[in-house]
Amino acid sequence: MPKYVVERELEDAGNLSRDELQAISQKSCEVLEKLGPQIQWVQSFVTKDKIYCIYIAPNEQMIKKHADLGELPVNAISEVMQVIDPVTAE
Repeated sequence: MPKYVVERELEDAGNLSRDELQAISQKSCEVLEKLGPQIQWVQSFVTKDKIYCIYIAPNEQMIKKHADLGELPVNAISEVMQVIDPVTAE
């Protein structure tokens, strides 16, 4: 199944409290439960003004549906074509 990187612009994301991040995570998980097992949230990276989320989903439309139902911003969705890491250099 395809893997996606979702970019979400969220002003001052890096300064969100633990409680605020927990609330965002809980909302996301509630929506994922409603959508079923065809979409999975792998993890997210919080930066100064953005959150980058990794999802496994059958298509981009499923990612958009998750965002709409969860009232989450989506600024870009990119399908992961390949993954590299330090082992790739060997």
